[in-house]
Amino acid sequence: MAISNRLLGKKNVNGRPHIEAVSPAAALPGGEVRILGHGLRPPELRRPRVRVGDIEAPVVVSADDFVIARVPYGAASGPVVVSTNGHSSNAQQIKVAALIAENLHPVTNPAVDLEGNIFVTFSGSRGQKVPVSIFKIETNYDVKPFLTELMNATAIAFDRTGQMYVSSRFDGTVYRVAPNGTMSSYAEGMGVATGIAFDREENLYVGDRSGTVFKIARDRQIFVFATLEPSVSAYHLALGPKGDLFVTGPTNCGFDSVYKIDPHGAVSTYYRGLGRPQGLAFDREGHLYVAASLGGQRGIIKITPHGQASLAVAGSGLVGLAFAPGRSAILASNNAVHHMAWDIAGQALIDPS
Repeated sequence: MAISNRLLGKKNVNGRPHIEAVSPAAALPGGEVRILGHGLRPPELRRPRVRVGDIEAPVVVSADDFVIARVPYGAASGPVVVSTNGHSSNAQQIKVAALIAENLHPVTNPAVDLEGNIFVTFSGSRGQKVPVSIFKIETNYDVKPFLTELMNATAIAFDRTGQMYVSSRFDGTVYRVAPNGTMSSYAEGMGVATGIAFDREENLYVGDRSGTVFKIARDRQIFVFATLEPSVSAYHLALGPKGDLFVTGPTNCGFDSVYKIDPHGAVSTYYRGLGRPQGLAFDREGHLYVAASLGGQRGIIKITPHGQASLAVAGSGLVGLAFAPGRSAILASNNAVHHMAWDIAGQALIDPS
């Protein structure tokens, strides 16, 4: 019995595969990308060969008009090429994030200071005392211990002057941390304090994952700003371009929301349908990027101001991101930090005005 045209795919007239697009066009090593085109599978249902630069990539699924391949470890940004029957396709470029630090334990976004240094936590399990709570990754990517005495360091934020603040989900306190690593209590009694973010008036918002978002005024008065569904892990906070606060908090439902809280504390659903959404950040065009899964694909999800969502960066284990100078992004997984050159400018993390 002959194999149907549907299984064999469209006929490859000249025997040469052709790539039309790689989606998404950015990935971490280990992330799965979809290569779209035609003539991508050899006859007799054999698998094609896929290379990212000079390194062969494992093929997960192949058909005539698409191939799903896993970006190999050791690959760098460069061309993707599909080969079948001794013929190679045209090349399509892909951005691959480069590892800059590992053996860490971030649970949300990394943070970038005014000089471009990266700060990332080793948060540990609840109640675990770790040797180093926060590491500093300098602009030359040297990794140095920065803070040692904080239990369960969770989220990091900088105010307008570049002063660092860190939340602890262990004792519900937000600490102010000096450049030499000396810390002092800034606000206490925040429940299971997780995500933190400043607004343009320098009010500090703190997400207690048990169901409350607190607002701490500049004079340190504390208000209940909004209440949300409790999260099984953490609240993650980011200020939007119009002054609204955006919050994610994974639950057990697997079909979670990004919430928008206006300056008066009114809560609305900005987007619904993400799996385990975590750290989030905005670009200068008002697009929101969230570490989450969408339709079973894990990575960084881009949500437009009109509510359209798509996978922007493929990669498993991602917990957050931060935009860095020079149109680049710092991507944090649950045990490492990567840098990726990206033609996207982030919303200013610290407003200099």
